[in-house]
This record gives sequence, C-alpha cells and structure tokens, in this order.
Amino acid sequence: MPNSVYKVVEIVGSSPDSWEKAAQTAIDVAAKSLRNLRIAEVAQLDLHIENGKVLAYRAKLKLSFKLEG
Repeated sequence: MPNSVYKVVEIVGSSPDSWEKAAQTAIDVAAKSLRNLRIAEVAQLDLHIENGKVLAYRAKLKLSFKLEG
C-alpha cells in the first residue's frame, strides 16, 4: 500500500427522526464538498429537547478523507 495522508474533521448532523438519520444527513452534506471520504466514526450522540419533547437527534462524527497530491 502506498503512503497516504488523511485529514480528520468533526461534523454534526441532525434529524427529527433518529441518530442514524442524523449521521446520514451529515455524511450526505459533507460528500457534496469533500472528496475521497473514507471513514466516519460516531464520536457523540445527543438530543435537542424542548418542553420535555425530543425535537432533534444529533450525531457528531469524526470524518476522514484522503488528501490528494
């Protein structure tokens, strides 16, 4: 395997439905501007709550992509 370098960024996605959909939303949006996505690691899950009701599920991801050149 040739030498490679990867960049890791943290992103947060949200969804009114589930943590899985929140993570997918984050990846879908990131994939529009980042190339060579490789790994997504779920770093944290949390909820946005208002008046005792869950308004949104949030997933913080550590996302890595291969640097070019």
